[in-house]
Amino acid sequence: MAFTVKTAEFITSAGLTLELPPPARAEIAVVGKSNVGKSSLINSLTGRNKLAKISATPGKTKLINYFLLNGEFYLVDLPGYGFAKAPKEEQKKWGELMEKYLSSGRVSHLIMLIDIRHDPTELDRQMFGYMLYYGIPYTLVATKADKLAKSKRKQAANALAKKLGAPPYATAYSSETGDGRAELLERIGAIVCPPDCGDTNGE
Repeated sequence: MAFTVKTAEFITSAGLTLELPPPARAEIAVVGKSNVGKSSLINSLTGRNKLAKISATPGKTKLINYFLLNGEFYLVDLPGYGFAKAPKEEQKKWGELMEKYLSSGRVSHLIMLIDIRHDPTELDRQMFGYMLYYGIPYTLVATKADKLAKSKRKQAANALAKKLGAPPYATAYSSETGDGRAELLERIGAIVCPPDCGDTNGE
């Protein structure tokens, strides 16, 4: 049966003190550069237009935002990176916050977003390096896929993954049209409930 998001609610925001909510079945974090479309993707995935606040100003999300889905697992919105106008002190705090969170042992999976229209930046590569260093499983998603012709999306997404230094596969996603949503939900379903979890009878 296809995985669906039945309920989604904002739980809390966390800063450098990392006062996080109690652990859940899984913790799936969404990461990417400023203005890559994290909030739009979260809203599109959950079917809640105003769950994650979308701002016209890049770099607006400065805290870790927790959303509880289906009352079982967290979808976590991480602060965007690479906003050139951010003060050096703010960039330093971002680095400390990310390092503390990624090394916390709580993260089950990272969904890393890259803009399908642009080559990965040095900061994208750095973020990918963090993921590998901390040994966190990941899924690459190429956002804003509707900006390309449908026939070019899959090839462009896979090429971006290769340029990032990852195996050449990424999900092409459009928050505008919903393209890629079913594929990403299926991926999340497999993370939250592997094939054998339905056989545990709650044990």
